[in-house]
Amino acid sequence: MDLTQQAKDRTRVQENNKDNSESTECSKITMDLKFNNSRKYISITVPSKTQTMSPHIKSVDDIVVLGMNLSKFNKLTQFFICVAGVFVFYLIYGYLQELIFSMEGFKSYGWYLTLVQFAFYSIFGLIELQLIQDKRRRIPGKTYMIIAFLTVGTMGLSNTSLGYLNYPTQVIFKCCKLIPVMLGGVFIQGKRYNIADVSAAICMSLGLIWFTLADSTIAPNFNLTGVVLISLALCADAVIGNVQEKAMKLHNASNSEMVLYSYSIGFVYILLGLTCTSGLGPAVTFCAKNPIRTYGYAFLFSLTGYFGISFVLALIKIFGALIAVTVTTGRKAMTIVLSFIFFAKPFTFQYVWSGLLVVLGIFLNVYSKNMDKIRLPSLYDLINKSVEARKSRTLAQTV
Repeated sequence: MDLTQQAKDRTRVQENNKDNSESTECSKITMDLKFNNSRKYISITVPSKTQTMSPHIKSVDDIVVLGMNLSKFNKLTQFFICVAGVFVFYLIYGYLQELIFSMEGFKSYGWYLTLVQFAFYSIFGLIELQLIQDKRRRIPGKTYMIIAFLTVGTMGLSNTSLGYLNYPTQVIFKCCKLIPVMLGGVFIQGKRYNIADVSAAICMSLGLIWFTLADSTIAPNFNLTGVVLISLALCADAVIGNVQEKAMKLHNASNSEMVLYSYSIGFVYILLGLTCTSGLGPAVTFCAKNPIRTYGYAFLFSLTGYFGISFVLALIKIFGALIAVTVTTGRKAMTIVLSFIFFAKPFTFQYVWSGLLVVLGIFLNVYSKNMDKIRLPSLYDLINKSVEARKSRTLAQTV
């Protein structure tokens, strides 16, 4: 009986193995379970990788931005399209943001603007999610609750800080995300950084201090509260990037899913906060008196920000982080220039020197991350080149 039973078992296993080799879309796993001294076989069907993979991940070669397939163009055209998208949408974004806060009486309603912005982003994410075939939520809800909290801290504190700071000062602070990232790495993870990263942090810190001192001396509405708010927003922004990247890579989630769930949960957070602090009623009353200058501008402000990040992501995917950081740094510099042109505010050349110091720190940070791709000539190489150039000139004169 035992030999007969073993022969039957082998026959069933061989048949299952044959089914495994013939199936191309799914895999079958055979398991032996003992129950009441009898063997039972259970066949479990597991979807293949191509079935579980989201459609936007399948087509790796296709890069679609706002319904436009950039893969059809050559590299140069792709670059100019992405750069144009980043500059156009983010310059409008920055202009509208400062325009909204320049409205008399609106500076105390930064959290309500963030609430409206989160509502629009949730709608945009829902619309974009409907355009893809796979609409399943891949990232756990607990992770989204953490991401939403960090997103609220980043955008809410950043918007609120404009009630206390000049817009150029806020932009300069946003450029210096490296500082909280490095501090967290040193004190939390015990990391060690190379001389390029340390030099970048020093340049950014000195540039921030110099820029803030200039702002405090010539800006009539300077308030230290704004510096604290934008610094906290910077810390939250430094954390959220790592959390989002880890979650999206681990669960193969799409950008539209991340936007929809993180901003919709964040919307609930802000709504509860404003309701508990009695800040919702006065903000609604104020915006109802100026619906076009508040809700109208907020819609365009949110739309251009949503489109702008799409082009930034495409730029990173096609050309890498080095080119993307260079383009976005140029965009931020242009934003500061346009802010001084379109909105009257005091100006000093101390802004220029401190801003250049921050830009130097940004490029040192980029260089430290791409040392294998960017090889700057050493002092020894420069001396050798100059000596060789002099020898060739002397030889030419002799001949």
